[in-house]
Amino acid sequence: MLTCLDHIILGINDLDQGIARVERLTGVRALFGGVHPGRGTRNALLALGPSAYLEIMAPDPEQSSPAWFTQVLTLPVPRIIGWAVHTSDLPALVQAAVSAGIPIDGPHDGARSRPGGGILSWKLIRSWDDRGGLLPIILDWGESVHPAQDAPAGCHLESFHLQSPDAAELKRIFQTLFVEVQVEPAVKPRMLAHITTPRGDVELTS
Repeated sequence: MLTCLDHIILGINDLDQGIARVERLTGVRALFGGVHPGRGTRNALLALGPSAYLEIMAPDPEQSSPAWFTQVLTLPVPRIIGWAVHTSDLPALVQAAVSAGIPIDGPHDGARSRPGGGILSWKLIRSWDDRGGLLPIILDWGESVHPAQDAPAGCHLESFHLQSPDAAELKRIFQTLFVEVQVEPAVKPRMLAHITTPRGDVELTS
């Protein structure tokens, strides 16, 4: 039931600008992923390994304002705004969270059209208080092909870690939810990702 890092969410207020900025930084151009119906956002993806990816998320101009990740409306440059892990046993994680008194939102069903055809579907849960993005979304892709499998390759996630003034409490929550991630004590909450790219090592931060 151990979870694995699934993706890192990089928010920006304009998807085309986000794709261009990430391409200049990494040398890899993210591929348009699709829109999130009813959520007000759309995305583009690039792979960070066989089962992990970077999601560039921005408002969808064809929808109303985002219901989740509302900060994308005011981000002129891309920053990490969240992250996700995946599991094959979502009901067990829901039960573990409930038993530990962790307020959970979900499970929610999600789906979007794949650019190459077909439907990508998933189930997810998230904490009602995600500590500014430090607590991950937890996904179960079910029978869907993982998005990293057909996202542009060339980048690799070397490390992802968190910083927080509540490091001890976060570690307790992560242990309860079977999430493996490094958490360091710090004055301010922060998410950091180190990625190797065709243009050298890159650090992304929140």
